[in-house]
Amino acid sequence: MLDVTPQTIRKDLTLLERRGLLTRVHGGAVPSSGTDNLAYAERRDMAVAAKSAIGAAAAALVPDGASLFINIGTTTEAIARHLIHRAKLMVITNNLNVVDILADCPGFEVIAAGGRVRASDRAVIGGIAMDFIRGFKVDIALIGASGIEANGDFLDYDVDEVRVSQTIIRNARQVILAIDSSKLDRPAPVRIGNLDDIDWLVTDRVSESLRAACTDAGVRVVETEAR
Repeated sequence: MLDVTPQTIRKDLTLLERRGLLTRVHGGAVPSSGTDNLAYAERRDMAVAAKSAIGAAAAALVPDGASLFINIGTTTEAIARHLIHRAKLMVITNNLNVVDILADCPGFEVIAAGGRVRASDRAVIGGIAMDFIRGFKVDIALIGASGIEANGDFLDYDVDEVRVSQTIIRNARQVILAIDSSKLDRPAPVRIGNLDDIDWLVTDRVSESLRAACTDAGVRVVETEAR
């Protein structure tokens, strides 16, 4: 019907699966259930250029001397890489990958949240981590998410991870959500928050419906991809 080869179909199905839009099965594919996330290593290899541009744009919003929360995520790791030449930052994070990126930066104070370490991505999650985070009140939270809907609800897959992210949001004076456009309308079952919880949305490309929702909520949008 489409005049394409089986190899092309298999390639396209693989790309759609990486975006979380379907699940490959023997002989074809089925719609994604919205309850399973991709492996962390796979997510690191997706939208690398877009995440780097988003990381640079989000890092540019951080003044020297600020105190920060950074949560788990491949996009927040991209932000951390663009912070390494900044001055006198205090960084509290539940992301041990961010600790590896920033711990040796001169003039930085890097504080790792305590708690249970999730082996798949080195996230520190659970009640102990939440209690630890409540001991701080920082200038800026830099957070990621696995999906965002047109109305501005942003979502993730793991309840324990979401509860830590919600605690981070509540204990920050400003919140920057950094998310690439592959996450637009991506199904995920657990709601982190909505546009009322954030001050900035940094992305490579934003839909018109989401842009309108941000305008209504007073959320400032930074879009890295030229229109």
